[in-house]
Amino acid sequence: MDFVLPANFGEEDVICACKRQERWAQQLLYEEYYSKLMVVCLRYANNEHDALDILHESFIKIFQHIDRYQTGTSLLSWMRRIIVNTAIDFYRKRMRRRTEELAQAAHISQEEIDAISHCSEQEILLAVQQLSPTYRTIFNLFVVEGYSHKEIADLLDITESTSRSNLVKARMKLKALLTREITGNGYEEI
Repeated sequence: MDFVLPANFGEEDVICACKRQERWAQQLLYEEYYSKLMVVCLRYANNEHDALDILHESFIKIFQHIDRYQTGTSLLSWMRRIIVNTAIDFYRKRMRRRTEELAQAAHISQEEIDAISHCSEQEILLAVQQLSPTYRTIFNLFVVEGYSHKEIADLLDITESTSRSNLVKARMKLKALLTREITGNGYEEI
């Protein structure tokens, strides 16, 4: 179904139509932001199928709560926050709680080569998707989203030391995965 919109039709008009639950506006919003938000979902998911589940669940929440969006703020940022929260909920539903102590990670060395500087964005994304859901979620929240360990601990109902420990281990596993890719040994499930 194609839509012809007047030239003066803007984002606010689409948002108002979404508030009225008009399907054409919802479709337009979905199509406009699909690729930008799918990238965020892929960082949190094991695979593209799970990423699509997160994305679709997020759009349901976006459309249900579009009336909470405040005009004048970044719509993309508002939707991105919903995506991240939905990914965290997705993680919580699928994972049993695992805790690992910081003491177990204390012996880890940082002297290995910087594999990431030699990899493409796609190689890094594939490596992140190979991490366990716990490591992947904590890595994304800390490195990409900028959450503190205290905020991560509160979101995931774990301790701050567990968050730190899992981040260190996630980085190590990423480095190992990317180093294997550079040396030609390929990815393994870690």
